[in-house]
Amino acid sequence: MTIHREGRTLLAVLLIVLAVLNVFLYNYVENRIIVHTSLGVSIIFYLLILQFFRSPKVTSPENDRHVLAPADGKVVVIEETTETEYLKDKRVQISIFMSPVNVHVNRMPVKGVIDYFKYHPGKYLVAWHPKSSTENERTTVVARMENGMPVLFRQIAGAMARRIKCYISEGDALSQGEEFGFIKFGSRVDVFLPLGTTVNVNVGDKTTAGVTVLAELK
Repeated sequence: MTIHREGRTLLAVLLIVLAVLNVFLYNYVENRIIVHTSLGVSIIFYLLILQFFRSPKVTSPENDRHVLAPADGKVVVIEETTETEYLKDKRVQISIFMSPVNVHVNRMPVKGVIDYFKYHPGKYLVAWHPKSSTENERTTVVARMENGMPVLFRQIAGAMARRIKCYISEGDALSQGEEFGFIKFGSRVDVFLPLGTTVNVNVGDKTTAGVTVLAELK
């Protein structure tokens, strides 16, 4: 299992802290129940944090008409809405909620050149709150495909996820399925697609970043 670079320092520090704590308890606490309980809790806690930062290898099926899931998680929203920040028109919004047990790597839903990128500081409402898309800390990215079509997607922080990482800049050319960011400890990613797009998923469906085909463009 590959560990994402966002978690390597944290995991190393956490391992040292837990090791020191349990060595101290083993040497200075006579109650063996406390010592054994501490060791068990430490192992479980460390494994939980470890799985947050796993980064599996993904082979993405590139297709100019397909829109791939940008995140692992569950589809929580499919609706027609007005995108007011950049596109300023009606779009089909598909939102994926990332729980703490999901892989947290974010991948490009389409191949394209980054036309727009902006970070917005904000609140930390729960990720499924209706206003989280416009009021929470978030990044907005627009990729322009080879045919000129813009596809907007947005990383949104939640109540637990307070560290959004986005590794791209305007002008970058990225492949479909290529990693573009990471959200620590779960959150949400929204994708805004043209009206008339064929949606291939339903609310409640599970997605895999860079693999699941969310929709087909005209």
